[in-house]
Amino acid sequence: MARILLVDDLAFIKIVEKDILEKNGHEVVADAANGSDAIRLFKETRPDMVIMDITMPGVNGLEALNKILEIDPSAKVIMCSALGQQNLIMQAIESGAKDFIVKPFKPDRLISSIEKALSQ
Repeated sequence: MARILLVDDLAFIKIVEKDILEKNGHEVVADAANGSDAIRLFKETRPDMVIMDITMPGVNGLEALNKILEIDPSAKVIMCSALGQQNLIMQAIESGAKDFIVKPFKPDRLISSIEKALSQ
């Protein structure tokens, strides 16, 4: 079981993710709608994993990823975004994201990504 922070500006995405995660034995310790909140909540909750959208208002996912990795270089972050964002996907992986999931994602893809990242 992992303690997970969800970060997405779309509430319904977080609801779907939380449902998938809890059905698979994980705990959602907090959720954020932007990168600023993600950084603050990461410091407060110290989750085992962060699942974060790239495209958000204000501080975006790439900026938040970099800040989270400054706070904890061993942080495990999985990025999510829609198709057509290949340059952002490469930036996220190069910055230290453990994996990248394209929305809309299948539940088994999300769970396998988490299990893979936790074992690294």
